[in-house]
Amino acid sequence: MRLIVIAFMFFYISLSAQTYEAGLVLGGTNFVGDVGSSSFIKPKDYASFDKVSAGVIFKWNRSTRHAFRFTYIKHQTFGRDKLSDNIGRRRRGLSFDTEIDEFALGLEFNFWEWDLHSLKRPQIVPYISSGLNFFITDHFIQNTPDNTLIKQDKNYNFSLPMIVGVKVAVTNKVVIAAEFGARYAFSDNLDGSNPDEFKNIDESVNFGNQNMNDWYIFGGLTLTYAFGRKPCYCNF
Repeated sequence: MRLIVIAFMFFYISLSAQTYEAGLVLGGTNFVGDVGSSSFIKPKDYASFDKVSAGVIFKWNRSTRHAFRFTYIKHQTFGRDKLSDNIGRRRRGLSFDTEIDEFALGLEFNFWEWDLHSLKRPQIVPYISSGLNFFITDHFIQNTPDNTLIKQDKNYNFSLPMIVGVKVAVTNKVVIAAEFGARYAFSDNLDGSNPDEFKNIDESVNFGNQNMNDWYIFGGLTLTYAFGRKPCYCNF
């Protein structure tokens, strides 16, 4: 019992001695694969109000130059062959809608010092971030008779994020950031183009480029609230 009390006190002291941020994420996600547009930046996808991606974010500002971050985002995305610049895809006419539940743990690096306790306002700092994402979405398979994509199973997999952003400390408590991040999925079947990932089936139902995995791209805003006493960055 004494060990539990000591551990709790140590956790509470360490929590109150650092600066944390917690808040919301809001934006849009476009898909890059074998169905739909092949553009990595697709503003029309981001502007689709019925396809808003949203989630939560938590940061631990461990020094003035880096932070550990955790995010959960429910991505809403789709692929439409008719919106592609590729004539072959437009003639094929496949489409799908999907949700991607993404749990991300990563490291955020600031290009210069970021100190929420500084008297200088506003602070504006560009940053980059990466880490490892775990996601849950749907496996698709092509229903050949009517040329549609149908959901078949759950796809549990990982992706690598490459994120760039700019954040602004409006006050020493409120931070607004804009970021853009590409996610390289360890799967080529977010769009049903490679269903033998989850089923031992005839490869003739595969389509598209089997040598390139899928991507999903998120662009949006974060709004966070900072809390905790002024940290000491001298020991890490």
